Amino acid sequence: MGKTIIEKILGSHSGKEVSPGNIVDIAIDVRAARDFGGANVVKNIRDNGLSVDDAKKTAFTFDCNPGGSDQKYATNQQICRDFARQHAITIYDIDAGIGTHLAIDEGLSLPGSTFVSTDSHANILGAIGAFGQGMGDVDIAHAFAFGKVWFKVPPSLKIILKGKPSSQASPKDITLAMLKKLGANGLLGYAAEVYGDIVDDLNLSARITIASMATEMAGIITLFPPNQDVIDHCQRASGTPIEPLKADEDAIYASTIEIDIEGLTCQISRPGHPEDVVAVSTLVGQKIGSAFIGSCTNGRFEDMQVAANILKGKKVAPGVVLKIVPSTDKVWRKCLDEGLIEIFKEAGALVGNAGCAGCAAGQIGQNGPGEVTISTGNRNFAGKQGKGEVYLASPAVVAASAIAGTIVTADSIPAEPVLFAKQESTSTGSMAEKGVDNSDKPVTFKGRVWLIDKDNIDTDMIYHNRYLTITDISEMGQYTFDNLEGWEDFAKKAQPGDIVVTGKNFGAGSSRQQAVDCFESLGVSLVIAQSFGAIYERNAINKGFPIVTAGLTSSGLENGQEIEVDLQAQTVSLPTGETVPGAFSEVQMNIYRKGGLLNG
Repeated sequence: MGKTIIEKILGSHSGKEVSPGNIVDIAIDVRAARDFGGANVVKNIRDNGLSVDDAKKTAFTFDCNPGGSDQKYATNQQICRDFARQHAITIYDIDAGIGTHLAIDEGLSLPGSTFVSTDSHANILGAIGAFGQGMGDVDIAHAFAFGKVWFKVPPSLKIILKGKPSSQASPKDITLAMLKKLGANGLLGYAAEVYGDIVDDLNLSARITIASMATEMAGIITLFPPNQDVIDHCQRASGTPIEPLKADEDAIYASTIEIDIEGLTCQISRPGHPEDVVAVSTLVGQKIGSAFIGSCTNGRFEDMQVAANILKGKKVAPGVVLKIVPSTDKVWRKCLDEGLIEIFKEAGALVGNAGCAGCAAGQIGQNGPGEVTISTGNRNFAGKQGKGEVYLASPAVVAASAIAGTIVTADSIPAEPVLFAKQESTSTGSMAEKGVDNSDKPVTFKGRVWLIDKDNIDTDMIYHNRYLTITDISEMGQYTFDNLEGWEDFAKKAQPGDIVVTGKNFGAGSSRQQAVDCFESLGVSLVIAQSFGAIYERNAINKGFPIVTAGLTSSGLENGQEIEVDLQAQTVSLPTGETVPGAFSEVQMNIYRKGGLLNG
């Protein structure tokens, strides 16, 4: 009985003749973990007392957040680096690029090989006729430790692309046409092999684009029998002769699906659902606020070249942000050597270092509430890459749209970009105009003391920078002092009306307003310090939050005692009955009474 491509690969790596439905242990030629998930792989290995089966077949790829601009990513990366040094594991660090692309371009994976990663798009390896699979932390830890994982042999489908698309259409448009036909679950549980009139002419970049979105069709993998372009690439990358891998002529498929791409035009996915595909022509004129070119789907040099050809000599529309992220450092350098980076920068684009960009909450490509983005990515699920709306299209359509300011095709860019309409002010007037009277705000406070006998408590200790994206004051209180040693649980113990007493230079460091607002969020009445950082002092005064200057850390106060503060009299009454000065200036009082500097 003939075998499909997936059956041949899994059979050769399990040492058994396999059929759909069989569950077999398969040897994994390359086992990778990303910065997203890698730390959990390490934890699983350490917690279970395991080691590494073969360091030469094992790697970390830091592609989700190159640069570690997020504290949690930076921590995860460092955990992986420490583990890699201990076990002599290769790291493709923040300057390398997307792990699945590196597996192909560095010759780690070859046609017929097996590759697993903590990346749901590891099935990109189907572009070269290899088995690639995204797996969870436990699976990858097992592959690290034992060199194999169990897998259920999937049934295979044969997809036949019929006809030839229009000259405007790209591999991304073919992919979107497949999505439209197959839907979000049309490949669920299947391995698909792709054939048809144009398939042998598809280069590696085109095959990567199509293979990368098998995940969005719920497929195990989309496989291409290697053509000469793929064979040549893999031989150069690995220095190893490549034997083409093809299905047997009498291989058995669960079904054959024909997809008509004759005359196919530019396609686009509407926000929220990659499979909600329509012709770009139906959305021409949709205003955009940002555009993104990159991702594992469209970050190859060929994609960059298409975009550069359209952007050359033109400018991104006013008010529109164009972000471009090549897939690997080699692609980035080729873009630099061939002048593409200069074209991008002259056009007004932001060019990021190689990586996945906005996926997995990465550092480039997120959008904000209400923002409309057109992207070459593979997913536009709600919230996946921000709080706005994301359309998916080809590099050509994205580049053209960035210039136009609206969704367009490359042959219909208007002579003048479409600008944002002027919006009316949403200001609703001052507090005084609203009739809010703050003249009766309390000037005396009685509350429980939290004595923090430390000097130079900086704003990162008060409210760490990892929370700076929070804008809702009601959410800020929970993070107060969680970076101050010994006081990490302050927010859980504090109660409304409490008073913080501390030493010199409270609030040293940054200008972050959150280091004041977090106390308001908790209901803390006021902060008393021997002195305050200059910016912090202004922030508190201008917000109308009471801060009092008094040296109380050596007064004999203890946690939990009650004190009374009179802002008008500028005094602090201690539990002993003693009254000491507590400076609160006339300027502070005026701003405090009106509820802040901006209130009238």
